[in-house]
Amino acid sequence: MRLAAELKDFAARLGHDFARPDLLIEAMTHASLSSATRPDNQRLEFLGDRVLGLVIAEALLEADRAAPEGLLAPRFNALVRKETCAEVAESLRLGEALKLGRSEMMSGGRRKQALLGDAMEAVIAAVYLDAGFGAARAIVLRHWASRIASAEEDARDPKTALQEWAQARGQTPPDYADTGRTGPDHAPVFTVTARLESGEEAVAKAPSKRAAQQAAARALLRRLDG
Repeated sequence: MRLAAELKDFAARLGHDFARPDLLIEAMTHASLSSATRPDNQRLEFLGDRVLGLVIAEALLEADRAAPEGLLAPRFNALVRKETCAEVAESLRLGEALKLGRSEMMSGGRRKQALLGDAMEAVIAAVYLDAGFGAARAIVLRHWASRIASAEEDARDPKTALQEWAQARGQTPPDYADTGRTGPDHAPVFTVTARLESGEEAVAKAPSKRAAQQAAARALLRRLDG
């Protein structure tokens, strides 16, 4: 079975030459395009989530041999959550090769965080089934490397940290104001301002209100720490 050009290009960016191209095709097929003869990626997503979890758990133990479970758990959660998988997928331009039904394509499916995250997990499973755990581990470590290195910082919930900062100084909890929205309905960009009682504030943009709030809180914490 031969791969279409966009799948070949994606495989090259991923860094894996598939002996069984059908696995990559399945990993990149969304349920909106599946049929009796064309399986979608949901089963591979289920497996890929477990493979990713094992690789990340092992990597965190190796990176910090003294960290207790209480510190490792939030770092692990930050690295395997759907948002992180979607970020890795975006860095690989996975959306360009995703196989979608017409309705999902018209609604901006190539940019949807959930679809990208699911497909990234399915791709990990495809590599695992194609070449074994060592190959899947190498792919994850390559594309998660910078995130593993900064896992301690990423594991902090910025909204919680900002609220704790304010409470420690006798201030009321931070306020998050929705200050803008741009883009079409299928790909909105939200602008949120995080503001403290003492007047400090920071602005951030993201594809969802929750992500924008987290980003604004993170930006404000960095400003306060600076």
